[in-house]
Amino acid sequence: MQRKLTLAVAVAAALSAGVVQAQQIRLMTGPQGGVWVPLAGALKNMWEKAIPGLQVQTLPGAGIANVRGVDEGKAEVGFGNSITSVDGVAGRAPFPKKAEKACQLANLYPQYFQVIALANGGVNGIADLKGKNIAVQPKGNTAELISQHIMQSVGLSYSSAKVSFVNSYTDAAALLKDGHAQVFTLGTTIPASSVMDVAAGRDIKVVPVDDKIVDAMRKINPGYTKGAIPKGTYPKQGADVPAIVYSAHLVVSCDLPEQTVYQMVKAMAANVPDMAAINKAMAGLTPKMMAQDIGVPFHKGAVKFYKEVSAM
Repeated sequence: MQRKLTLAVAVAAALSAGVVQAQQIRLMTGPQGGVWVPLAGALKNMWEKAIPGLQVQTLPGAGIANVRGVDEGKAEVGFGNSITSVDGVAGRAPFPKKAEKACQLANLYPQYFQVIALANGGVNGIADLKGKNIAVQPKGNTAELISQHIMQSVGLSYSSAKVSFVNSYTDAAALLKDGHAQVFTLGTTIPASSVMDVAAGRDIKVVPVDDKIVDAMRKINPGYTKGAIPKGTYPKQGADVPAIVYSAHLVVSCDLPEQTVYQMVKAMAANVPDMAAINKAMAGLTPKMMAQDIGVPFHKGAVKFYKEVSAM
C-alpha cells in the first residue's frame, strides 16, 4: 500500500511539474515596418530555447496598447516606450487608469521620432505641417501620440492638416511613394526600413526639431529628450538632424513567476548579438544598461538577475 501511495505521489508530482513547465506567454509587438516585429521573433527563439516547455505567441500591438494589454491580462510581455509607459504607471492620459500589473523587464535601445517628408513637399520645419497630408499610426501607438504633441508644440492640431490613420509604417510609406501624402511620422530605430523604402524611389527630407519645440514637448511629457539622426542615415541626408529621442523597453506581467522572468532576462543578456543582428542599436547592450531605472517598477525576477550580475 505504501509503495502504491509513493508511486501515486511521484506521478502526481511529475504531472504537476509538467504543468508548471508548459507555459505559454503572449508577446505584443508593433506595426509592420518597425523593428519590434522581427525583434520579437528573436526573443521568441531565445526564450523558447532557454526555458524548457515555454511557448511564445507573438501578437500585433503598439507601445501604449502593449502596456495596457499586459496590465489588463491580454498579454504577458510587450514592447513599450519610456515616455508613455511612465504615463501608464502614473495613470495619466492616454491611459484610463494606473497600469499596476505591468512591470519592467529590460531597457533595450534608443528610439527616434522621425518626421519624414517628400523633398518637394514644402516641409522644412514642423510648422510647415499645416495643411499637409500626413500619415500617422492608429490610436494606441506611441508615435501617434507624439505626432499630436509635436504639432501642439507649434500651435497646430490634427484639424490643422489632413491626417490619415494607417495600420503600419509600410502602409504610410506607400502613401508617400504614390504621392497621396507628403509626410509620415514614425517612432523606431534608424535607419528605418520603411523610410529607406520611400527613399528608394522618392527624394525625402528628415524634418528637424529645434530647442523651442523640444522645450514645449518636455512641458507635455518630461521624458522627451533631444538627440540627432546622424548625417548619412538616409540617402542625400547631408547633415545631422535634431530629433526627439526616447527609450524602447520591455514590460512583463507582474504576475509572471519570478523564475520565468529571471530566465527570460538572463537569456537576453546572453544573446545580445542575436538581437543586435536585427537592430544595430542594441550592439553593446549590457545588463547595466538593461537595468536602468526609467520609472517603471522592475519585476522581482528581473531584479534577481540584475543583482546577481551586479548591474543593480
